[in-house]
Amino acid sequence: MSVEFEPLSHRWQQDPYPKYRELRDHAPVHYSPESDAWSVSRYEDVQTVLKTSELFASRRPGPRELAKGAPGWLELMRLALRFAIRFRTAPWKLNRSRMLISENGEAHMLMRNIVNRGFTPRRVLSWEKRVRELAAEGLARVRAEREFDLVTAFAVPLPVTVISEILGVDGAHRDDFKRWSDAVIQGTGSEMGRIDGPAMDAMTELFAYLRPVVRARRREPTDDLISVLVTHQGEAQLSDLEVLMFVFLLLLAGNETTTNLLGNAVDALLEHPDQLAKVIQDPERVPGLIEETLRWDSPVQMVSRRATRDLELRGIRIPEDAQVVVLLGSANRDERRFPDPDRFDVTRDSRGHLSFGFGAHFCLGAALARLEAKAALEALLPELPGLERVRPEREFLDSYVVRGRTRLELRPAA
Repeated sequence: MSVEFEPLSHRWQQDPYPKYRELRDHAPVHYSPESDAWSVSRYEDVQTVLKTSELFASRRPGPRELAKGAPGWLELMRLALRFAIRFRTAPWKLNRSRMLISENGEAHMLMRNIVNRGFTPRRVLSWEKRVRELAAEGLARVRAEREFDLVTAFAVPLPVTVISEILGVDGAHRDDFKRWSDAVIQGTGSEMGRIDGPAMDAMTELFAYLRPVVRARRREPTDDLISVLVTHQGEAQLSDLEVLMFVFLLLLAGNETTTNLLGNAVDALLEHPDQLAKVIQDPERVPGLIEETLRWDSPVQMVSRRATRDLELRGIRIPEDAQVVVLLGSANRDERRFPDPDRFDVTRDSRGHLSFGFGAHFCLGAALARLEAKAALEALLPELPGLERVRPEREFLDSYVVRGRTRLELRPAA
């Protein structure tokens, strides 16, 4: 059976899950000529790709892509050159700079060891009181309004403020951080994976703001995360540009993932009042609610890897340097791993979902995201039985990578 699927497209954005099931059943390793990419959809195969980094490397364009001219590659080079000029950075320095999610093997391990120092269990636990204060402030804001958008009034400010304070940057720029991250998400998750000018402009603005902050922390370290990154000495010491790229990654992943997790969780509870009743009756189920939301409607739907050599997966030959799209959202709904996977069930044992990845590149901010979600949902839950959606339509972010609601407008139930 021939299956039509293009991973780098928003055609299935509204509800990708029936298409994922079709892929798992009939084309678990699927080739899309339009994007020249192989999609992997079954849980077992997704886990294998994520944990076998010697065969499926965290992706940078390989020789095969450069030779063929990957979608958007020339445009990406042009925009990168413009970035280098505007940021006064030599192109070769930009090319040589390491980015955590793009490194593999020992280079990745050395970088990971540095940034892990900023996310130790003790550090994460130390943020709990402040996270709960911010959740309470957000709840007070929405209580003051008869109608409100949960996303913009609550789910956005909480993680953006937390990340800003952890980094030690001016909280007055919270709206700018959100604007910059939105521009990058939209500009890199559009049709056929092309990056646009506004996304590169947003990166340039962010880097221009952060650069003097990084240099100031080198001169006078404080107790924030940027200081942790810049004061490390040794073989893997990070350059200013590498620190900036990690901070950019953290701002992007740290606020978008938690914002979308909260929006997806509340939307799922409103859609399933029986499950909402279970959590209201027993608030100890909140951690299970978080894990089930991550499994059922993952904020990150896919990641990309590169085949390091010619190989076979389920009898399908994947050539060296090929792009391999790992469908996390599909793996989390694989009935071979999770029985009755399309059912949202807060009592389910959802452990083992792959929403934070697996293996060497497992999300280092997972504990922080869970802490933020727990504090936020515990604050919100008593309010939800008395609320309803203003409109039934759902609007999703224009991205094939990130899944979340652009708004979730609520009002007192009639």
